[in-house]
Amino acid sequence: MTTPEEEPVTEAELHAWLDGELPDDRRDAVRRYLDDHPEVAHRFASYRAQRTMTARAFAPLIDRPLPDRLKPPFSRRHRALPWLALAASLLAFVAGGAAGWLAHGWSAPGAPSSRAFVAEAVAAHRVFAAEVRHPVEVGADQEEHLVTWLGKRLGKPLRAPRLAGRGYELVGGRLLSDTDGPAAQLMYQDATGRRITLYARPTRDPADTSFRFAHDGNVQAFYWRDNGLAWALTGELDRVTLSGIAEDVYRALNS
Repeated sequence: MTTPEEEPVTEAELHAWLDGELPDDRRDAVRRYLDDHPEVAHRFASYRAQRTMTARAFAPLIDRPLPDRLKPPFSRRHRALPWLALAASLLAFVAGGAAGWLAHGWSAPGAPSSRAFVAEAVAAHRVFAAEVRHPVEVGADQEEHLVTWLGKRLGKPLRAPRLAGRGYELVGGRLLSDTDGPAAQLMYQDATGRRITLYARPTRDPADTSFRFAHDGNVQAFYWRDNGLAWALTGELDRVTLSGIAEDVYRALNS
């Protein structure tokens, strides 16, 4: 007979963890599963980001009294139906992957597509910057192969900016997938082990080289569009420091 730790991890258990309903004896197994399956870990981070943004977006509705015009003259049981219908609608909306609206809860200016983009970048940062054994797919010792491979997948030339002047060295990078297709993540680390990530994906939007700022808790990001790519620099740094690094990245990419 298999123990709880040996049972395969299911999609339902991932959602149960998000909902705080995963049994204690399964948590270690799910953590190990996510460590060994980075593509699932990335998807799980997206679920978590979507859940957080949805909660923020609709929080004002939760405690608001039901308007009199929506209260049918029926029993108490029937009076709950409008809210049940709303809950079902929101569930279907989230399941449909409406990333543009889900990003509405972010502290980020710009169009919904930009807010969705930076949400993806920050979600990927949260997953892989904390990874100990497999933070990157291809290491910095294969930098030429890394940027050539990622550039080919993005359909645009790619380079890894030098950030040694800011105390950061390239760790490596990986290919990711977001709602619009392939994306690339480059990771850098300083002498203390602090990490920042540079996220890029193709974009059909016009270039906008002005920096925009977004944050979610202690994770902050500067993002912009240039040369057919959308870029986001993300890290757990103060805004001024991260802004300076973003300027260095921009200059390096356009030198």
